[in-house]
Amino acid sequence: MTVLGYVEIPLPFSPVPITGQTFGVMLAGALLGSRLGFLALAVFDLTGLAFPVFAGGSGGLAVLAGPTGGYILSWPLAAWLIGYLTERAPRPGFLRIFAANVLGGIVVIYALGVTQLALVAHIGFLPAFLRGAVPFIPGDLLKCAAAAIMAERLSAYHLVPHQAGAGS
Repeated sequence: MTVLGYVEIPLPFSPVPITGQTFGVMLAGALLGSRLGFLALAVFDLTGLAFPVFAGGSGGLAVLAGPTGGYILSWPLAAWLIGYLTERAPRPGFLRIFAANVLGGIVVIYALGVTQLALVAHIGFLPAFLRGAVPFIPGDLLKCAAAAIMAERLSAYHLVPHQAGAGS
């Protein structure tokens, strides 16, 4: 997660940079399952209070309370939902994992992220959505697909710590 955040692409019209960290959230949920995915991302968020593990090497309470904090704080919930949805499939294939990534990795993250962006930046929800979600949708859909492909292939080799349908 930390490495995925060090490569960031700032956008001049948005306080939210493009990073690979949402890709990491998707992989954590799909590969670790709901419980371990949630715990891994919760520990990561707590680590960010003391160490520079967030986008661009940032960290601290100011980041979590700032315009991008809602995105970061949503990661454990997003990983949990992705894991939960993939665990419930007898054989989670690409489409099931992709759909889980969209629901957790886009819908949950955007819902909490855009809400905090609107509140902290003192802008309405629509401007926050236009700045903090719309520009990222195409790239995040590609991340959803890439994470689904990786998770599906790795699960075929039983390299994941949970079994589909096990409900970890």
